[in-house]
Amino acid sequence: MRFKKVTFKNSDGHELSGRLDFPLIGRPKAYVLFAHCFTCSKNLKSVDHISQAFTRSGMAILRFDFTGLGQSKGEFADTNFSSNLSDLKDAYDFMAAEYEAPQIMVGHSLGGAAVLHVSGELKNVKAVATIGAPSTPDHVAHLLDKGREELEKSGEAEVNIGGRTFKMKKQFLDDLEEKKGKGVIKNLKKSLLVIHSPQDKIVGINNAQEIYEQAMHPKSFVTLDGADHLMTEEEDAKYAGMIISSWAGRYIEIAEQEEAPEGEVWTRLGDKGFTTEVIAGRHQLIADEPSSVGGNDEGPTPYGYLLSGLGACTAMTLRMYADHKKLPLEEVEVKLTHDKIHQQDSENSESSKGKIDQITRRIKLTGDLTEDQRKRLIEIANRCPVHKTIEGKPEILTEEIKG
Repeated sequence: MRFKKVTFKNSDGHELSGRLDFPLIGRPKAYVLFAHCFTCSKNLKSVDHISQAFTRSGMAILRFDFTGLGQSKGEFADTNFSSNLSDLKDAYDFMAAEYEAPQIMVGHSLGGAAVLHVSGELKNVKAVATIGAPSTPDHVAHLLDKGREELEKSGEAEVNIGGRTFKMKKQFLDDLEEKKGKGVIKNLKKSLLVIHSPQDKIVGINNAQEIYEQAMHPKSFVTLDGADHLMTEEEDAKYAGMIISSWAGRYIEIAEQEEAPEGEVWTRLGDKGFTTEVIAGRHQLIADEPSSVGGNDEGPTPYGYLLSGLGACTAMTLRMYADHKKLPLEEVEVKLTHDKIHQQDSENSESSKGKIDQITRRIKLTGDLTEDQRKRLIEIANRCPVHKTIEGKPEILTEEIKG
C-alpha cells in the first residue's frame, strides 16, 4: 500500500501517531477512519488486511494509536473511554483539515463502541462499521477483573491484558460506567454494519444482537464465523475488510478520481510477499504467486496475466472478424499454456542450446461454420495485436520514477 506516516496533536496536546494508506493512483474515492481494539495499536496485522481492502477499493484510510499506546505520546494510565472518544474527534478534525473529512468510520472491539458513540456527532460520516464490538463500553471491565480489587482499593494497579502489563487507574472503570451510552446506538442516524464472530470469547455474540436491535435502519449484520476476537487468521481479516469496503461503497459520496491513461498500467508491491496491486484504467486487479513458491495465491501470476491478455485479444479479434464478415460465430474459447522447451524441440530454433518460451494456443469455435470459415478464423487468430506484440519482441525501456 502507498502510505504516509502522520502525526497530529490531540486536545490534551499529546502527539498521536498515525498511518494513512492510499489507493495506488489518483485521488481517493473517500476517506475512512479506523479505531483499533482495547490496548492494541494501529500496527495489528488484521488492521493491515482491512486497510488493504479499502485501498484496493479506491479509498484512503487513517489508523492511529490512541493516547499512550503504540507510538503515540501520553500516559495510558491517564486515559479512559472518554479520552478515546476525544482522540477520535481529533483524528477526524485532522483529516478534515489536512485531507478530507472521513465518510466511513470502522471500529474493532472497544474501538467499535467508540465509533458508535462519536460518529453521530460528525456530520460528514455517512456510515459506521463495527467488528466484534461490545454493545456498551463497560463490557471491557471484565478484562480487568484480576486487578479490580487493587484498583478499587488503591486507586491504581498494574493489570495484565492479553499477556501485556498496563498501569491503570480507577477513573478508567468509573468512566466506563458513566459511558454506558443509553440511546447512543438508536440515535446514531448513520448506516450501520455489524460484523461479529459467534465464536468470539472476548465479546460475546449477544453484543452484536443488542447493537443490531437498538439501531435504526439501514442496518446490516454479517457473521464472521470461526474467527477469534483479534482475527488472528488473516483470511478472517481479509474477509472482514472485503465485506466492509464493498458495503461502504454504497453510502459514500464519490470524489472525482484520476484514472490511469488508456494504455498505462500501474502495479504496486508491498514490503512482504508477492501480492501485487494492478491498476489498468479504472480497473483494479491483483497479481500473485502460488503458495508453493511463497505467494498468497490471491490472483493470477504475471504469466497468467500474459496468457490472459493473449487469450482475450484472440477472442476479441475473432469476434470482430466474424462480425465484419457476418460469419455465424456464436462463441470462442481459448485455452493457453506456457512452457519452457529445449530449442532443438522447436521448429524455429537456430541453435540446439538452452530453452525457449513456447505458448500453445488452442481455440474452440462454436457456430454453424464451414470448414473453410473455421480454417480462416484460425489464421486470423495469428493477427491478434497482442500476438503480434509478443512475436515482435518489443523494446522495453526501464527508468526510475523519482520522488
